[in-house]
Amino acid sequence: MLDRIQAALPSLAPAEQRVGKLCLADPRTFAKLPVSILADRSHVSKPTVVRFCRSVGYDGLADFKRKLAGTVNEGVPFIHRSVDTDDKTSDVMVKVVDNTVAAFLKYRNEASTIALEKAIAALLAAYQGKHRILFFGVGNSGVVAQDAHHKFFRLGVNTVSYSDGHMQVMSASALEPGDCVVVISNSGRTRDLMDACDIARKNGATTIVITASGSPLASAGHIHLSADHPESFDKYSPMVSRLLHLMIIDILATCMALRIGGDTLQPLLREMKSNLRSKRYT
Repeated sequence: MLDRIQAALPSLAPAEQRVGKLCLADPRTFAKLPVSILADRSHVSKPTVVRFCRSVGYDGLADFKRKLAGTVNEGVPFIHRSVDTDDKTSDVMVKVVDNTVAAFLKYRNEASTIALEKAIAALLAAYQGKHRILFFGVGNSGVVAQDAHHKFFRLGVNTVSYSDGHMQVMSASALEPGDCVVVISNSGRTRDLMDACDIARKNGATTIVITASGSPLASAGHIHLSADHPESFDKYSPMVSRLLHLMIIDILATCMALRIGGDTLQPLLREMKSNLRSKRYT
C-alpha cells in the first residue's frame, strides 16, 4: 500500500501530494488521526484529504485508514521470494506459502471495494434479467474461468466458460446488451482475450476484466478488478496470480449467492446434493 502511494505521488495535485507525504512519513499515526488534524498538518482542506484517498484507489478516508492500519500493523511484508533450482523441498514450501499469504493480505488491504461492488451489480443484473454470463481465459486463466463457471452455474446462473480463442470470439459476437462477460488474464496482453473483450463491449455486453493494473486489458473492460503480483515467468508458472484470480472469483460468487438469497438457492442446492448421492460411496 505504501509503495502504491509513493508511486502515485508524482501524478497527484500538489495539495494531495502533501497529504501523501504526511502519510508516508508516519503511516501508523496517519491511520489513527481524525480528518481535521490530518488536514491541518497537511495544510489542506478536509475534502482534499478525502480526494487524496480516492486518487490513490480507495473508497474514501475510512476505507483508506482501515487498510493502512492493516498494512502497518500486521507485520507481514509483501516481498516476492523466487524459487531457485537449488532450493530444498522445505525451502520451496516456505517460499510458495509465504508468497501466497503475503499476496492475499496485500490484496485484502488494497482491493477496491467500489470496483467489486460494480462487478457484483453487473453480474446480478445479468442474472435477474435472465441474461448470459460468460467467463473467458486461456492457459492458467482458462482453468480459473472453468472454476468460475462451476461456481456460478450452481447458483442458477446461465453461464459458460471458454478457453479457446475462436470460441471466445464467436460467443462474444453473439452477446447482447444485458449480457455480461468476465475476462481473466494474468498478463492482460493476450490478443485473443483482447479481441473477444472488444467484440463483447461493442455488442453492448458489460465487460469485467480480472488482470494486472496497467495492462492493455485493464483499460479495455467496463470494470477492472486488479490482480497484481510479481512473478518470474522464466522460472515457473504464474502460481500466486492464479490463486489471486481464484480468490476474486470466490468473492464474486459468494456475494452473488448472498444477493440472490437463501430462499431461492437452498432448494436448488439441496436438489443437486440429493441427486449426487448416487455418485458417491456410502
